[in-house]
Amino acid sequence: MQKNINIKNKRARFDFELLDTYMAGLVLSGTEIKSIRLGKASISESFCEFNEQGELFIINMQVDEYSHGSHYNHAPKAARKLLLNRKELNKLEKEVKNTGLTIVPLNLFINDRGFAKINISLAKGKKLFDKRESIKDRDNKKSLDRIKKNFNN
Repeated sequence: MQKNINIKNKRARFDFELLDTYMAGLVLSGTEIKSIRLGKASISESFCEFNEQGELFIINMQVDEYSHGSHYNHAPKAARKLLLNRKELNKLEKEVKNTGLTIVPLNLFINDRGFAKINISLAKGKKLFDKRESIKDRDNKKSLDRIKKNFNN
């Protein structure tokens, strides 16, 4: 079993402009947390949405079935409830409904007490020219780092 679990959503920073970040807990079953502790999860295609009661759920999060689980094993792509304060939930729901923003997961990790936590962000989708600008900035940073490395040696 791995000690440090940190599952990232690399596409989120490229596809979205991140506005506010929050840390939320997850409601998981026994076999789900065991699979996450083994690093068998993916949040790359997932997103968050509210239900009719105002509860926040993460949709499309892939948690592979636990290898030693019996017939009580979980569904790999089930909707999982996120735990936030009521004030934070109300603020997020208002932003999503009024301004058309979305909530994307950034990374999933296990904290020092052994609980699964997820960092989510209120985000606005980037346009194509914004993505091109991000690629250009990343390439400029890489070339600048190469020049610095060669200059120091």
